[in-house]
Amino acid sequence: MLLGFKTELHPNNQQKTLLAKHAGVARHAWNWGLWLTRNILNHNSNNPDSKLKFPTAIDLHKLLVAMVKPNNYWYYEVSKTAPQYALRYLSSAWKRCLSKVSGQPKFKKKGRDDSFTLDGSISVGFKHIKLPRIGWIKTYEILPDNIAPKSVTISKKADRWFVSFKIDSASIITEKSVDVVGVDLGVKSLATLSTGEVFVGAKPYRKLEAKLSRLQYLNRHKVKFSNNWKKAQLKIARLHNRIANIRKDTLHKLTTSLAKNHNPPPSPPGRGARGVGEDLNVSGMMSNHKLAKAVTDMGFYEFRRQLEYKCELYGSSLTIVDRWFPSSKTCSRCGTVKESLSLSERVFKCEHCNFSCERYLFAFA
Repeated sequence: MLLGFKTELHPNNQQKTLLAKHAGVARHAWNWGLWLTRNILNHNSNNPDSKLKFPTAIDLHKLLVAMVKPNNYWYYEVSKTAPQYALRYLSSAWKRCLSKVSGQPKFKKKGRDDSFTLDGSISVGFKHIKLPRIGWIKTYEILPDNIAPKSVTISKKADRWFVSFKIDSASIITEKSVDVVGVDLGVKSLATLSTGEVFVGAKPYRKLEAKLSRLQYLNRHKVKFSNNWKKAQLKIARLHNRIANIRKDTLHKLTTSLAKNHNPPPSPPGRGARGVGEDLNVSGMMSNHKLAKAVTDMGFYEFRRQLEYKCELYGSSLTIVDRWFPSSKTCSRCGTVKESLSLSERVFKCEHCNFSCERYLFAFA
């Protein structure tokens, strides 16, 4: 199966400049293509009798070469594939928008999620990688052996550059210590297993919220785009990146442990709670302003995404419980469904058989 590999680059000052130029060209090509396609859509909506053809990625690149490149010499200082992939991604974004999968693509801003994609003569060494028009760049960790990626994506977080590409990995079948396990996600504890184990979430945003608020408070009166403003913005970006890294580290350790050591079979009829995970309505939970911050800090969507591909990688099966299944209200001893269960009730008490248990444990008993 194909897996994504991402690691941090260690470029020198000259290479940092080249990386920034590539990101700038890709951003300029995206914004130009978005401006052109929006104008075409507006013209077609206002003039139904004389509609223009909506351009494909190839059409956009031909227009870019004819209209934009001759007037912007810095396009020739970078690899030609950087603007090509930017226009391909723009075309894909419009396809998702027109098929009502996502909203309209937005203009990109300098310094926010800078990235670009390259292909061509790419070579991977022990702790360095060769990129077109940039050359060999060192990395902080050892790269996989015997791979030749067709394309790589370079991205920037705060002041750090990262490279990512796809690698083909065979399934790793591991010995399972527990055959059946159920996982219940929550905002108080990240995950509660049917074996009785409770994994408390790292909650990095809550722990570092005061420090982040302080940095933003000190930055409020600085002159925009001044050197002091840029230094403060970099500190804030680094702290945001640190929060995200702590959350990802917690989720990766938990999902890897679940996929390696547990092998949940398909659930029997009427007992969907015996599956590994539950189908949470994360977007609906985010609309609740009282829970949104806690839900975001836990990373429910990222937990399920990682668990899905890791179960496939380590030879485990994954069953997703229907989001409407009343697992927290159902007694695991007699099967009686409680009419109501408030969030403040942390212990479940069955009125029919007098069974009591922590509300997240009984659902998998």
